[in-house]
Amino acid sequence: MKYFSLFILIFLFSYSCKNHDPVLEKNNPKKITTPIKGFKLTLGKPDLKSKFEDDTWSIWGGSMVKGSDGLYHMFYSRWEKALGWAWVTDSEIAHAVSKSPFGPFKFKDVALPARGDNFWDGLCTHNPTIHKFDKKYYLYYMGNTGDAKTPTSPGNQILNPVHRNNQRIGVAVADSPYGPWKRFDTPLIDISPNKNALDALMVSNPSITQRPEGGYLMVYKAVGKEKSGIWGGPVVHCVATSDHPTGPFKKYDKPIFQAKGHEFPAEDPFIWYQEGKYRAIVKDMHGAFTDAGRSLVLFESEDGLDWKLSDHPLVSALEINWTNGYKQNVHHLERPQLFIENGKPIALLCAADIKDDENVIQSFNVQIPILD
Repeated sequence: MKYFSLFILIFLFSYSCKNHDPVLEKNNPKKITTPIKGFKLTLGKPDLKSKFEDDTWSIWGGSMVKGSDGLYHMFYSRWEKALGWAWVTDSEIAHAVSKSPFGPFKFKDVALPARGDNFWDGLCTHNPTIHKFDKKYYLYYMGNTGDAKTPTSPGNQILNPVHRNNQRIGVAVADSPYGPWKRFDTPLIDISPNKNALDALMVSNPSITQRPEGGYLMVYKAVGKEKSGIWGGPVVHCVATSDHPTGPFKKYDKPIFQAKGHEFPAEDPFIWYQEGKYRAIVKDMHGAFTDAGRSLVLFESEDGLDWKLSDHPLVSALEINWTNGYKQNVHHLERPQLFIENGKPIALLCAADIKDDENVIQSFNVQIPILD
């Protein structure tokens, strides 16, 4: 009899394991499930005061740091709305201040203005990411120069290829978020002289974090010359490391955030180190990494060189859920930048836009709370 009872127990255990269905468990709140391990970012709902916009200026890509004055300092890209979508030729990096990381923010000054077409970053500064390392502030950005022609206009988005291909990565240094900012006469990350290099044509969109063992890790966007034509290609993301925040940086000849069957899958990574791993929020360009389509997704890495999709990859679809109950669908949600305080992400800053009936882009920045 005891052998028969033992057989029944083994059979029931085997049947239970065989019919374990995580989908059914997910849809059945009464069923006890095994928690899925993995880091996750959960977004809260921003208040309307967290929407940073301007009637005269197009606003794009804010990045935030807390100053010794107790205020929150946002550095962002802006250009005159009357010019159209002229970020690649006419952008400048400006500075706004708030008593709260969630705003409202008020314009303070222009941190990195145009300084002449003879400088590598003389006509355009764009896509800032701000950090405080030790006692200094480091403002990383894309800069370019060119023919100073602005072919775009409101409702008609045209990119100037000269300025686009002259994009380089730089850093400005200051003792205070109010400046003055020391800029350099040469880029921090320049294109590689080898015509077969991943970054032979242009480099932009830097993101940087301190390494736990010391030094700094940078991820940046690059375009090569493998493809013919003025725009080049492929468009990839590369890694570089340095002992100091101002370089020199060692480049690694291996693209990251790749997806089979997708030529340009990722854009705008923000990297940081938390809970024993490097992490990155990345714009999914075409739905290469989840079923959500164009969205923000999460990657992770043990060493900063080899990256994989996280267990809970989706950070946000192209929508903003405001505290007033309005769910706003946006045309773009990109340039993710985390504000991290005491080792924890507090806010996700994103650039967003919508298009009006005349195809004119209306852009703004938003600070979205991160839930525990």
